[in-house]
Amino acid sequence: MKKVTIRKKGKKPITFNKGGLHKSLGVKANKPISPAQYNAALSGKKGKLAKKQALFKKNVLTGRKKHK
Repeated sequence: MKKVTIRKKGKKPITFNKGGLHKSLGVKANKPISPAQYNAALSGKKGKLAKKQALFKKNVLTGRKKHK
């Protein structure tokens, strides 16, 4: 896995392992994560690390949903 750092002006840099959620869920790197597996990771059924990675993907990488 490759370490990636996100840098934004005025914010603290964030470093994470690219492909970490795929590894935690046992999905190959070139295959998409199924919604069922992603929801299981979000709820914590796949372990604490997978839950943290899924929340990171939801909030940081894809951006939070903005409600009107």
